[in-house]
Amino acid sequence: MPFLSLHTYNFRNLQNDQIDLSSREVYFTGENGQGKSNLLEALYYSSYGNSFRTRNDAEVIKIGENSLSLYAFYKSQNSSSHTTKIVLENGHKTIEKDGKFLKDRKELVNTMPCVLYSHDDLDFAIGEPERRRFFIDQSLSMYDVLYIDVLRRYKKILKSRNILLKEQKYELLETMDFQLAQNGIEIQEKRKKAVFQFNQIFGDLYQRVTGIDGVKIKYEPSWKDKTNENLTPNLADVINILVTKREVDKIRQTTMSGPHRDKIIFTRNDQLFIPTASTGQRRLIALLLRTAQATFYTQITGNKPVLLMDDVMLELDPTKRKKLTHLLPDYEQLFCTFLPGEPYDQYKTEQTSVYKISEGRWLKYE
Repeated sequence: MPFLSLHTYNFRNLQNDQIDLSSREVYFTGENGQGKSNLLEALYYSSYGNSFRTRNDAEVIKIGENSLSLYAFYKSQNSSSHTTKIVLENGHKTIEKDGKFLKDRKELVNTMPCVLYSHDDLDFAIGEPERRRFFIDQSLSMYDVLYIDVLRRYKKILKSRNILLKEQKYELLETMDFQLAQNGIEIQEKRKKAVFQFNQIFGDLYQRVTGIDGVKIKYEPSWKDKTNENLTPNLADVINILVTKREVDKIRQTTMSGPHRDKIIFTRNDQLFIPTASTGQRRLIALLLRTAQATFYTQITGNKPVLLMDDVMLELDPTKRKKLTHLLPDYEQLFCTFLPGEPYDQYKTEQTSVYKISEGRWLKYE
C-alpha cells in the first residue's frame, strides 16, 4: 500500500504543492528545521488522521493560516489506486477515503499502515509506564479496530468512575466496576498475547545487533489471577479486586488498579535490564521495538507496512547502523531523513528517490 503522491496545503512550513512519491524508497536530505520531519509528519497524518508530534491539530497549520489539507494518492495490495483527503478548517476536521466521508478516523486503519521510527521512541525504554502501554496499544490498534473500540470504552468508563470518586457518589460504583472490569479484562488479554508474540521477535533482533542475549519484554498486569499470575483473572475476581481497593480509591479520588496501571518492563535473565543498560543499548531497544512492531504487523495481517525513519541512526556507530539497516523488516515503502553529509549513498538502490529539502520546499536529485 505505497504512497504515489502527496499534495500539501498549509501544512506546517511545507510548500503548497504535490510531491511525487512513486518510489519504493524516498530519502529527504537537508539541514535541521527545513521541513524533512514535517514531510514525514504529513505522511503519518494522511495515514492515521493525527500527528505523532502534537495532540493539538491547530499546531500543524501553517503560521498565519486557519486551514490545511492533505491529499494522498496511494496504491492498494491489488494494485488499484485510492485517495485520502484530510481537511482541517476552523478547528473542524473532515476525512475522506475515495471520496467518501469517514465518521471516525479509525476507519483509516490498514489504509496506509505506517511504522514510525523517531527520537521520541527512547521513551519506550526509559520513559513513564504510560509510554510503554501506548506502544503496545498502538501495535494492536494498527490492525484491530475492535481493540480501538474497547480501549475507548475503557477510558470513557474510567473517566466516569474517577468523577464519581471525586464527587463522592459511591452508590454508583458497583455498576461502574462491572463495566470497567468487562472491558479491562479484554484489554489485558490482548496485551498479554501481543507481548508474547513480540518476545518471539524482539530478543533475537536485539542479540543480532548487540550480541546481548536474553533480553525480553515482561508484562505485569495490574489485575492478577489469585492462583496463577500467568492467567487473566475472571470477571468475579476483578470486581473483587476493585471492591478491595475501593477505600484507597476513595482516599486518592482516582482508580488505582486496572489496565491503565499495567507495567511493561525489559528484563535480561529475569533481572531488570534498563537500569544497567548503556545509553546506546537503550536507544537500540527503542529502534528494535519499531522493527518488531513492523514484523508483528506483517505476521498478523500478511501485509507490509510503510516505514518512516526520522534521523534515528545518527547516534549509532557505523557497525550497529549497518546491522540495523540489514535487519529492517520487509516493507512496502521506506521514507528516511538525512542531514547533509550523511552517507545515504551507501543505502541507495535503483528504486530510491532523493529530495533536497530547504525552507519547506523540495527539489528532486536526478
